Amino acid sequence: MTAQNSDKTPSRKQRLQEKQRRQLSVVDTVDKAEAKVHKAEAELAVAVAEAVQVFGGEQEASEGLDMSVETIRRFLGMVAQETDGTGEGGEADSATA
Repeated sequence: MTAQNSDKTPSRKQRLQEKQRRQLSVVDTVDKAEAKVHKAEAELAVAVAEAVQVFGGEQEASEGLDMSVETIRRFLGMVAQETDGTGEGGEADSATA
């Protein structure tokens, strides 16, 4: 009777282990995706900073990139944080003029 039971349904321990395995797998997938997003965001920030220089200012870049000045300033803040060595953190407090 016991062998038949273990053949058909996994034990509570096995179910818990499988659930934990799936959860860890999903957490790992999310962590990897977040790292890719961070990298892409950093690359975009550098490109936006370059655009500001090429276009001659935030307003001009805003028009040329069809991006709000607020968004451009957020990306400039990210570049400033990376340059300052603060690395990862919140958005920049000061607006770059």
